[in-house]
Amino acid sequence: MSLFSSPSSKFFWITLIVFSLSYYLLIAKSTTLQTTSSTPPPKPCNKNPYQQLNLVLNKNGTVTRGSKPPESPPTPDPNLPTKVLSKDLTINKSKGTWARIYLPRKTLDQNSKLPLLVFFHGGGFIFLSAASTMFHEFCFNMANDVVAVVASIEYRLAPEHRLPAAYEDAVESLHWIRTNQQEDDWLRYYADLDNVFLMGSSAGGNIAYNAGLRVAAAGGGYDLGIPKIQGLILIQPFFSGTRITGSEMRLADEPHLSICNNYAMWDLSLPVGADRDHEYCNPTVGDGPKKIEMIGRLGWRVLVTGCNGDPLVDHQIELARVMEMKGVKVVGHFSAGDYHGVQDKDPFKAKQLFKVVRGFISTLPSSRY
Repeated sequence: MSLFSSPSSKFFWITLIVFSLSYYLLIAKSTTLQTTSSTPPPKPCNKNPYQQLNLVLNKNGTVTRGSKPPESPPTPDPNLPTKVLSKDLTINKSKGTWARIYLPRKTLDQNSKLPLLVFFHGGGFIFLSAASTMFHEFCFNMANDVVAVVASIEYRLAPEHRLPAAYEDAVESLHWIRTNQQEDDWLRYYADLDNVFLMGSSAGGNIAYNAGLRVAAAGGGYDLGIPKIQGLILIQPFFSGTRITGSEMRLADEPHLSICNNYAMWDLSLPVGADRDHEYCNPTVGDGPKKIEMIGRLGWRVLVTGCNGDPLVDHQIELARVMEMKGVKVVGHFSAGDYHGVQDKDPFKAKQLFKVVRGFISTLPSSRY
């Protein structure tokens, strides 16, 4: 029986219609902004990307990052009063990759399996961790509100490990999940590996997308020893390009993601010598649209979220538009106001997002909700 009542399903589709209207309004607004001459030019950037991001380049090629953001440990003990259990499992010891698995406590008393959300954290490919408190709390609350098993993946960071290292780690994590299903009780008894979504926020959204393309290029992965993917959930995905967009110009000095920090993170994450029209950064140029067709042929559904307070919103809208043109079943959820990463800092916004994610998952034909 569905965990969603009929009113909830109606709510999702009503909000979807509202968001679709906002989506087209944002397109119109962004197009207008690209031609306005009243927007002041952005402040000049530091030409040294390491200095721009307050990184110290060491002689051995590693970097020293600034003060480390707070981190939270997992809570695997079922005797503790917590709504969601969590534990860390090693994926590849030599690479330092691992997964933090989140399991809603209420699931322990149920026989049915839950959707599996494979989540990749943000941080511009350079910063933060699956253990960072902001992402730990996000995944904890998402597992509880969406009612899903969440596997938050720790991947290698740039510039020590430039792209495509993170994409390789993402695909390896999918193989690991399938291989370890029988060895880990949480994955074995509670995760539905036929109902899997690749999900990420900011740079994590970029990773989910590019990992999805790699799986799609191999035929969808059903015979590749990885779980069966039903779709992608891209939360304010981190994309850019060599052409400055209206939203990037309008929000060039936005404190949560300035254009200078944006460009510096790409400088240190892309393969050496690549510009921002590289396929990892700009999925709508070159062969990008043809690759998007692979997602459509597999029947995956895609949720793309954003807001017009995010400098990247024009890129996100363009990606959703191209996906729609290429036959992908895409849902665009774009809201007014807010800022890049708002769901990581505002619990109320995160809760609103979880309602959209749960509604998106519940509408899929394969859903067991």
